Amino acid sequence: MRILGINAVFHDPAAALVIDGRTVAAAEEERFSRRKHGKRPVPFSAWEMPELSAAWCLRQAGLTPADLDAVAYSFDPALSAPAESLGLNDPWDHLRQEYARRAPSFLAEALPGLDPSIVRFVPHHMAHAASAGIAGPHRDSAVLVLDGRGECASHLSGRYHGDRLEVLATQKLPHSLGLVYEELTEHLGFLRSSDEYKVMALASYGKPRFLPQLRQWVHSDGRGGFAAHGVEWAALAPAREAGAEWNQDHADLAASAQAVLEETLLDLASWLHAEGGGRELTLAGGVALNCVANSRLAAEGPFERVWVQPAAGDAGTALGAALHLAAAHDESPPPMPGADLGRGWSDEEIEDFLKDAAVPYERPADIAETVAETLAGDGIVAWFQGRAEYGPRALGHRSLLAHPGRAENLDRLNRVKGREEFRPVAPMVAEERAAEIFDGPLPSPYMLFVHDVAKQWRDRIPAVVHVDGTARIQTVNSGDEPLVARMLAAFERRTGLPVVVNTSLNTAGRPMVDSPRDALECFGSSPVDLLAIGPFAVRRGRFFA
Repeated sequence: MRILGINAVFHDPAAALVIDGRTVAAAEEERFSRRKHGKRPVPFSAWEMPELSAAWCLRQAGLTPADLDAVAYSFDPALSAPAESLGLNDPWDHLRQEYARRAPSFLAEALPGLDPSIVRFVPHHMAHAASAGIAGPHRDSAVLVLDGRGECASHLSGRYHGDRLEVLATQKLPHSLGLVYEELTEHLGFLRSSDEYKVMALASYGKPRFLPQLRQWVHSDGRGGFAAHGVEWAALAPAREAGAEWNQDHADLAASAQAVLEETLLDLASWLHAEGGGRELTLAGGVALNCVANSRLAAEGPFERVWVQPAAGDAGTALGAALHLAAAHDESPPPMPGADLGRGWSDEEIEDFLKDAAVPYERPADIAETVAETLAGDGIVAWFQGRAEYGPRALGHRSLLAHPGRAENLDRLNRVKGREEFRPVAPMVAEERAAEIFDGPLPSPYMLFVHDVAKQWRDRIPAVVHVDGTARIQTVNSGDEPLVARMLAAFERRTGLPVVVNTSLNTAGRPMVDSPRDALECFGSSPVDLLAIGPFAVRRGRFFA
């Protein structure tokens, strides 16, 4: 079967294509529209379809909308209920539900030739679950889904037996760990449903002194569910105005919320293991992007291995919905092949673009060596290679790279990107070298866990060490990423350091770079020394000569 997966109803609209059970393509709409997160998660935007990413997925496979056997939409309006009956203050939610019901006609308009009768509604958390339990590497695994909300719930616990999901528990709204974290994000002056990762970073600067009070509102119930609703944030710490300086109260509140989230997740995982057993746990939903909590689950939880969907947020439900339908038709989907499921360009196409843009460039004998030389000289490199990543992490395809041995490079990169000073940057390291430097779940190819940095290495790679002595690492397998591995080896030959700074290739408030045009625009507007785009090098001095 040829199945197009669609996520559209809340945020991070995305499309994915699964053919005969095999994942062929997946991409977020923001990479095409250049609107961060694609749209805001308000009811009035629920009619917007990921038409650009969907059309690209089809072109990638040489298909037209008429060639599809099914479209899997990752929300089932038949399972919804009025917002007030769910305890939610969302007076326009009925509009979201109505737009979801009309999704088949909206999709037919966005993708001319599509038969609206082939659209199938997949429950939101079933789509999340499939993005972990079916897309992941383990055929039999426990699955834990936690996000802001689905139709009527915010959580699903279950177990995959092959491709069949046994649901063991759900949590009805308004109780939601995701919504509680969103509320805190807004209280701390950040953008709700967007900047939750900033709260996680800020938490490292605080102490969880509000944890006893928070436990009144947020805690597990011992039956596979939890309480998480009605937190009186202002009673704990004053709100922060957007753009204002943060203070210790804000950091302590973030640390307390992070701690109570981790406690609740551990309780949920323990209950799930007691009910369903098994050695592997897979995670999805926006809460699964909290890499600090993931690491605590891996270290203290009852499961031997934890795997997290790299597009764990709502974007991943496009893939999950398609895989759910494929499994229902007994197509036995294999694990997803990696996160590099987005757009890519051939060397010839990139060179044609550089020529058309009248950009001075060179083609060195080995772009990996050229990049390593620039990094060793403390230059910043924009790295544009292969197919774009699916999900929010830069994993060696659309990255900004720098020397990890200079502490000032953290501030330097945050200035380049226009980010807050407390935001960390990440290290990429060869998989076979990771264990001598970092302590945590290994391998870690998707940058979804944090690792303690060995004390003897902290002074050697200070740019990637967070204030709490941790780093959110990406391990690089030379078989999967030969070019990145070659660049890392070349850098180590020059510096003695097997680690390179890796952060996403974008500036604040902008989606990650996706196309060659995006790469040149970012390079031209930021103090970056070298653009490594395919096998070609564009140097800043010559670019502006």
